[in-house]
Amino acid sequence: MTLSLTHTHGDRITVSHGPQEAELLSYVYRPEAAWEAPKPYLHPLRTLSGAAVTDYRPNDHRWHKGLQLTASHLSGQNLWGGNTYVHGQGYVALPERIGSMAHTAFDEVSVRPGRAVIAERLTWRPYDGELWADEERRIEVADVDTGSGSWSLTWTSSVTNRREEPLSFGSPTTHGRPAAGYTGLFWRGPRAFRDGRVFTAGQDGGDLMGVQSPWLAYSGEHDERDGHATLVFEHAPGNDHLGKKGAHPAHWFVRNDPFAAVAPSWAFHEELVLSPGETLTRTYRVHIADGAWDQERVSAHLEARPW
Repeated sequence: MTLSLTHTHGDRITVSHGPQEAELLSYVYRPEAAWEAPKPYLHPLRTLSGAAVTDYRPNDHRWHKGLQLTASHLSGQNLWGGNTYVHGQGYVALPERIGSMAHTAFDEVSVRPGRAVIAERLTWRPYDGELWADEERRIEVADVDTGSGSWSLTWTSSVTNRREEPLSFGSPTTHGRPAAGYTGLFWRGPRAFRDGRVFTAGQDGGDLMGVQSPWLAYSGEHDERDGHATLVFEHAPGNDHLGKKGAHPAHWFVRNDPFAAVAPSWAFHEELVLSPGETLTRTYRVHIADGAWDQERVSAHLEARPW
């Protein structure tokens, strides 16, 4: 199916499909509120039928914005947004710890048959504005399939430490709060998706917080319109733990109560340390589908679309 791309300079890039140019996603890169740790994000994400599958600035967490790369605890700074978790005190307003991930330039914004590409450079900075890291980010839209009612996006981020000391990626869990290992790529689903169905290749339902699996799926039911949508989040097989090939360190942070959220955590149980000059690369693929898919259908879909 034909893809098209619209770039509103300084604001966003929108990718659409079909003769009617139905919107699939918007990549918003303009800076927003400092308290929310400004960073680019994808919102809305939509199914092929036009149903939104992301939320934006919900009243419980204003810094939750669609699909975005986050760093909740980064060497004492908060590039996630909002209050910062402090062991023994809970969540505390510490504006002097809130940093940003800022757009620098695009290396590629293109569309060709069956694929759209957004390649970007960003800088990561703490509250005082010092350069802590450079990021090269690549987002690709592909696999638009009207037969299965699905499409996919691939997100790759390569983060290089520019400090003269290590960068430590942590989470509220590494700082003492159980089952709160969120950091890295983070999806916030629509409010209607609360109490959705969550499953992996090996487990359907139950408590999936912190499990390890090559993929995790979340299926929710829409408000306002009939039907469901399913999102499948995949680790790239080449993801490793700083050169330890074959390692698959990320645990899934996932909630379907009190809201829908998924993140393949970079630091669920222990911190990930990036030495000066070292680069951390992670690739993920997200399949966005109309309908309530099950394990069998997800497995068949992924088998037909190898990395």
